[in-house]
Amino acid sequence: MSKEIKFNEETLALVDKLINRYPAGKQKSALIPVLHIAQAEFNGWLSSETMDYVASLLKIKPIEVYEVASFYSMFNLKPVGKCLIEVCRTSSCWARGSEDVVRYLEKKLGIKEGETTKDGMFTIKTVECLGSCGGAPMLQVGAAFHENLTLEKVDAIVENYKSIGKQRSYTDLDYKNTI
Repeated sequence: MSKEIKFNEETLALVDKLINRYPAGKQKSALIPVLHIAQAEFNGWLSSETMDYVASLLKIKPIEVYEVASFYSMFNLKPVGKCLIEVCRTSSCWARGSEDVVRYLEKKLGIKEGETTKDGMFTIKTVECLGSCGGAPMLQVGAAFHENLTLEKVDAIVENYKSIGKQRSYTDLDYKNTI
């Protein structure tokens, strides 16, 4: 039996506050921040049941939620590890070795891009521009940017997340303090 998808009272109040920022009939404007909240609340990814729930809250069609969630790489449509490693693959990062970073991570973690380690700790994901072209190549874990990467720096980053990662998830955003 699957768990019912529903925000707790505190989170629902936050979502209502977001929706009420917009005029009647324009509640879809709150879609992206509500998706961020849903992803953080429901294990770092958006199941179809979660997206249906968001659609019901915003009084829009589920397809409208699916379109947005599938367009942006910041939303995960399948389960991810506690440490979601997002490697930028756009021009500046690519030219400065992001492909090497991805291949190194794949070898080090024993998974391919888009996969999660057996222990559920790490997922590797390639994404479009993360907005740090001057620090290329770069990757992001949760809200932390790691720039000017070398393979040695990547090693240190992974080892750091291994040592502290069992304590918390790095896929969560601290959305309650940003809204």
